[in-house]
Amino acid sequence: MDFIAINNPDPLKKTICVIAEGSYPYITGGVSTWIQDIISGLSNYNFIILAISAEEDEPKYKFPPNVIGLVNKLLTAPVEKPKKKIHKTFFTTIESFHNDIMQKKDFSKFKDIFAFINNNRYESSSLQRHITSFKIVTQYYSIRNPLYQFSDYFWAWRASHEYMMKIMTWDFPQADLYHPISTGYAGFAAVCAKIKYKKPVILTEHGLYNKEREIDIKRATWVKGYQRDMWINIFNDLSTITYNYADLVVSLFEANRNIQISQGAKREKTMVIPNGIEIERYLHLKRHSKEEFSIGIVARVVPIKDIKTFIIMAKIVAESIPEVKFYIIGPTDEDEEYYKDCIKLVENFQIQDKVIFTGKADVREYYRFLDVVVLSSIREAQPLVILEAYAAGIPVVSTRVGNVPEMLDYDENLLADPKDSEKLAQAVIYLYNNPQYLKKLTEQNKVKVTQFYNKNDLIATYDNLYKNHIDSYH
Repeated sequence: MDFIAINNPDPLKKTICVIAEGSYPYITGGVSTWIQDIISGLSNYNFIILAISAEEDEPKYKFPPNVIGLVNKLLTAPVEKPKKKIHKTFFTTIESFHNDIMQKKDFSKFKDIFAFINNNRYESSSLQRHITSFKIVTQYYSIRNPLYQFSDYFWAWRASHEYMMKIMTWDFPQADLYHPISTGYAGFAAVCAKIKYKKPVILTEHGLYNKEREIDIKRATWVKGYQRDMWINIFNDLSTITYNYADLVVSLFEANRNIQISQGAKREKTMVIPNGIEIERYLHLKRHSKEEFSIGIVARVVPIKDIKTFIIMAKIVAESIPEVKFYIIGPTDEDEEYYKDCIKLVENFQIQDKVIFTGKADVREYYRFLDVVVLSSIREAQPLVILEAYAAGIPVVSTRVGNVPEMLDYDENLLADPKDSEKLAQAVIYLYNNPQYLKKLTEQNKVKVTQFYNKNDLIATYDNLYKNHIDSYH
């Protein structure tokens, strides 16, 4: 275990291990900000960060004083070669577990598989090369998809199981409670830690990991045939395993909670805890108007935020509102090729004088004068940006993703389908032409965010959940 000590632990405090995949502390964004807020707000706990990533990176966040350690686990890193012969009982357990998964009836045998691999440090490629493994793969190939080429089935199986087997060999940091911020590999790691140390797990899903991966897989040109189907099935099974072993499954809004239940989470173990923001940081900003109508998007310049659709929208709006400026507020260094494409698109539209890329910035300085905030994302859960804009007194126009329609009161004047730059532009122009409606929205939204999305309530809720679940295991 590559444990990096950050601050000295307080021996009087319980320790929470937050498990994040592809986000905190290496990637900025809403989920990472949420994690930082939880840790900062719960100073009565020690925190260890278990970060699962594909490559080494430098943290983008300054750790609060109660973060006592960071464990960065690379899915691509090699593991120690096995020192023990693989026991035949292991393969019997594997077959039994797969049969249970196919029938969706029981996931309890996973703890036996984990014990075999973790205790003996079985290395994944050795397991996969074993003749009994090959027999199992050919058996399931004949049952599930004999019409596909066997080579497609085999390599999909090998690739999809590689990371899971690797995770099961890890040494996990000891904590009083494990808090994964998604299913997938983070949730899987939390399940392994629970089995090893017999400690509780609270899962918080901002989006739905398996559904997001399914979209990615279907869009990927390199995943074809049964490889696509197997990867989708694997991520669905990882979610179901996490739901089964978690002591509590949290979602940000009711629609996602219902999906979790449909995929195996027990209703009595689920609950909704909406996002929260530090309202005072935005509520009393001294606002001032600029001569031009100011439109902003607060987002990383990456494909999932679909900045290109925002730029196309900007071109359409600029043709109807000559005195207009567009601000793209957020880091530009996460996907440099995409950022270059966005720059070229602005140049091709000849709107360089109207579109400003600010880079990483204090968004409050822009909230002081923006007239409208736009989200053009392909995927979101419950965006913090909307809550911040509401508290600052700015209306929001957005794509119809995640919990956004409910947050915008299902107002069709303000919603558009993903990629629909024309509808986004119409919504912005509608607000420009209806200042009284715009004023009414800002007043309503301030009341709503104050009543339902206060970060203090969020912190207090998790404080109680941590305490109750830790106490229940003693």
